[in-house]
Amino acid sequence: MSKRQLVVAETVLASTTAVARPAAPLAKRPRLSPPLSTVPSASLPSTPLSTSAIANPLSTFAPSAYHAALATTGASPTEADLLRLECETLDPSWLAQLQDELRKPYFLSLKKFLWQEGLRGTTAKDEKGKAKVFPPGQSAVGSNQRQAADELDPGDSGLSRDVYSWSRYTPLEHVKVVILGQDPYHDDGLCFSVRPGVKIPPSLRNIYKEIKEEYPEFEVPKHGNLISLARSGVLMLNTSLTVKPHQAGSHSNKGWETFTDKIVELVDEYGGSGEVGKKSEGVVVLAWGAWAAKRVAKMDKNKHLILTSPHPSPLSARRGFFGNGHFRKANEWLEAKYGPEARVDWTNLDPEETETGLQNAA
Repeated sequence: MSKRQLVVAETVLASTTAVARPAAPLAKRPRLSPPLSTVPSASLPSTPLSTSAIANPLSTFAPSAYHAALATTGASPTEADLLRLECETLDPSWLAQLQDELRKPYFLSLKKFLWQEGLRGTTAKDEKGKAKVFPPGQSAVGSNQRQAADELDPGDSGLSRDVYSWSRYTPLEHVKVVILGQDPYHDDGLCFSVRPGVKIPPSLRNIYKEIKEEYPEFEVPKHGNLISLARSGVLMLNTSLTVKPHQAGSHSNKGWETFTDKIVELVDEYGGSGEVGKKSEGVVVLAWGAWAAKRVAKMDKNKHLILTSPHPSPLSARRGFFGNGHFRKANEWLEAKYGPEARVDWTNLDPEETETGLQNAA
């Protein structure tokens, strides 16, 4: 990739991230954790925090410099080729913390596998425009950003930005709630979510039923897009971030599980802090099904609220998902710990036109 292309890439990522993050309110946005001045002196540490504990990793981290340091020689695809997608589309709050993880042998092996599957660089479509890997590469950006993205690689109409869309909608320091899925649904990088116009999956229909039970005022939408929750601080993470079209589990046990375990580890350490680089004070985890419960088993149960139940699938929803009360319990815990502004509005699922492409929907 030329130096000019990488500069354009960073511009696209910055503009995409700016769109994905919640707009700043007129009043000062309250932090999830209280400012230092409001914490009783008895609860303050007796010794000063180390520099590493309070350092802002973004203050010295630049995606362009990171990409420039990647190997560009040797057998093709090179390290720089394999990690182009991560450099261009992972939110910097996550990329800064994952920079070493991405260069580990297991992750490069995963990316080589995906390269063979069809996810090459930032493209996941064949020459006929057919998706070879889900998410298939419909960029969640507006028309002006799309034009800039096309300048990055002329003719590259299958930019796979949705593989890491969860990172841009929910930066690390903004995570309040974690929901875990397994494989991406169709064309969406958020777990349980689909784009407007795609039939609502059965598990998501059951999630809607439970929200309705807990919040009777909830008007069940006719779409399955959950971007609004992601913007609200709900990290909607699949344990496999890609899948072969219509073949569930086809990319499992290839390395994604190790990578997403690292994501969970970062949430355990930094989620709910409200500030980049600050240690976590606790988040809510909704672990539905044995698979999800296994993924979060190592999280600090004294710091976080970890709620488990059967999966919302029609095969198991009546065994304990229905009636689990997780959405209300999550808000009660968040309000008690951080104040009423930390609650998640589970009933507002309006998709946003500039992000979902809804303006083009019939």
